[in-house]
Amino acid sequence: MRRHLLALSLIAILAGCSSHDSSAPTQQAEAPAPASTAPAMAPPSTDAEIAEQRMANVASVKLTADLSSFDDQQKRMIALLIEAADVTNDIYWQQSWGDKAALMARIPDDVTRRFAEINYGPWDRLDNDQPFVAGVGPRPAGAQFYPADMSKDEFDKAELKDKTGLYTLLRRDAQGKLVTVPYHEAYKADLERAAGLLRQAADLSADKEFAGYLKKRADALLSDDYRSSDFAWMSMKNNPVDIVIGPIETYEDQLFGYKASYESYVLVKDQAWSTKLARFAKYLPELQRELPVDDKYKAEKPGSDADLNAYFAVYYAGDANVGAKTIAINLPNDEEVQLKKGTRRLQLENVMQAKFDKIMLPIAKELIADDQQSHLTFDAFFENTMFHEVAHGLGIKNTLDGKGMVRTALKDQASSFEEGKADILGLYMVTKLAGRGELDKAKLMDNYVTFLAGILRSVRFGASDAHATANMVRFNFFQQQGAFTRDAATGRYRVDFDKMTAAMNALSAKLLTIQGDGDYAAAKQLTDSMGNVDATLAGDLKRLDRAKIPVDITFEQGLETLGLAKP
Repeated sequence: MRRHLLALSLIAILAGCSSHDSSAPTQQAEAPAPASTAPAMAPPSTDAEIAEQRMANVASVKLTADLSSFDDQQKRMIALLIEAADVTNDIYWQQSWGDKAALMARIPDDVTRRFAEINYGPWDRLDNDQPFVAGVGPRPAGAQFYPADMSKDEFDKAELKDKTGLYTLLRRDAQGKLVTVPYHEAYKADLERAAGLLRQAADLSADKEFAGYLKKRADALLSDDYRSSDFAWMSMKNNPVDIVIGPIETYEDQLFGYKASYESYVLVKDQAWSTKLARFAKYLPELQRELPVDDKYKAEKPGSDADLNAYFAVYYAGDANVGAKTIAINLPNDEEVQLKKGTRRLQLENVMQAKFDKIMLPIAKELIADDQQSHLTFDAFFENTMFHEVAHGLGIKNTLDGKGMVRTALKDQASSFEEGKADILGLYMVTKLAGRGELDKAKLMDNYVTFLAGILRSVRFGASDAHATANMVRFNFFQQQGAFTRDAATGRYRVDFDKMTAAMNALSAKLLTIQGDGDYAAAKQLTDSMGNVDATLAGDLKRLDRAKIPVDITFEQGLETLGLAKP
C-alpha cells in the first residue's frame, strides 16, 4: 500500500487531533433501476462466451498480508479461522441459490462455472442480476428465505411472531401453511462444523479476549443469539487477528430486507495505523449534536466505546464475497449494542488500495475535469471511506412515532437509505473536522472531488446494489442543486465546492428526517424519483466500459495464497 501518501497528511492529522462498498441488493422489482453498464458486446452464442465477456468487468487481486511476526501456533489459528469462514460460503450458496452442485452440473464449461462461483449463482451481481446461464430466469427477490410461491399479502397475514426475524426462514408445513424455521436448525450441520473450528482456534489464541469472543461466537452460531458475542467483539482492543462471521447483512433479501445472510472476513490488524485512527471515535457525540437536522432527529446518543482500526483482509466469504467488495466494515448491526457500546470501524487497507489503483484513478482520468484530477488522492479516498463507516453510528436508530427500528419501518428501502446516510454524513464529518483544524482544510477539495469520483464508481454496481441506489439518489440530488456541472463538450464533471457543501447539508437533513419518521412512502418516492441513471450518465458510464475499466474486483485468496498449511 502507498503509505507515503498517507504519511504526508494523515500523520499530521492524527497528531492534531465510517459497502458492504458492500454488495447490497435492496430494491423491489417495481422500483426504477439504474441502467446496465455492462460493456457493449456482440451477441454471444454460448454461456461460456457470455461469462468470458462478463469476467472482463472484474480485476483479480491477491489477498495477502505479512505474517512473519506470527509464530507457528498463531498461523495454525489463522488457518482454522479461514476454514471456519469457508463454511459460510456453503451456507450462503444455500441462501442465495440453493443446491450449488446441481447448478454446477448443468454448466458445461469451466469459465461459466468460475463466473457462477464468483456470483454465488447464475446471476451477474455487477450487472443488475442478469442471468448468464441458459434457462435461468430472474433472481427471486426473496432468494431462498421464503417459499417461491409466497405473496407479500400472504406473508403480511401470517400470524407468526418471528416471521420478520433476522434469523428465520419461511417454509411451508405439510398442510401448506407458512411456518418459520430458525437458522440454527436449518443449517445445523454446517454451523456445528464452523463452531468447532472457532473453538479450536480459540484454544490457540494467545489473546484471552479474542479466545473468549471466538467461543461466544461459536455458541451464537448454534443458538442464533448473537448479542453476547457482539458485546465481546466490541470489548476486544489488542487482538492482532480478527474474524467477522455469522448472518449479518440483509442485502440478499430484496423482498422485505428482513433476513440476514451468512458471511465472513478474516483480518490481520495493522497495529500502527489502528493506534493513529482510534482517536477519531471520540468526536461522535459532538458531531451527532451538530447534525444539520431538527433536534428530535439527533436526540439519540451514539455509544462512546466505538473505535477505528486498519486491517489487511486475508479472506472474504459468503455475502461479503459476492458482487462489489467491501472496503470497510461498520459493525455490529444490533441497534442495542450500537446505542450502548457504539460500533467498530474496520478499514481494509489492501482492498481499498486495490480499488483506488485499478478503478478510481482510471475513472477520474476519463470523467473528471482535467484541472481537478489532481484532487483525486488515496488520502481522500481513505478518509471518505473511514468516515462513511463512522457515520453509520450517527443519526437515528429508532423511529420517533413508535414504528420501531428504522430498519424495520423502511423495509426494502432501509439498506440503501442507511448507506446513503453514511455516505453523506461521512462527507459532513470530514467537512466539520476540517473546519476545526482536525483535518487539513487546504485539502478538503480533495475529499469532494474524490467523493464525486466515488459516486461514479459505485453507480456501476447495478440496480441490485444498495450502494449504487444510494449513490444515484445522491448524484441526482447533487446535480439538481448544482453541486457539480458537466461539460457537454468533454463529458467531464467539475465540483462546485460551495454548492456541494449546501447540497450535502440539505440531503443529510432529508435522509435523517425520513429515517426518523419511518416514512416508507417518502423513502420509496425518493428512490423512485432519483434512483435512476439517465441517458447522459449511462453514456458516460459506457465510456468507462470502452476504456476497459473494471467495475470491481475479485480475489485470489486462501491458505495457499497465504502460504499456510491446512490445519
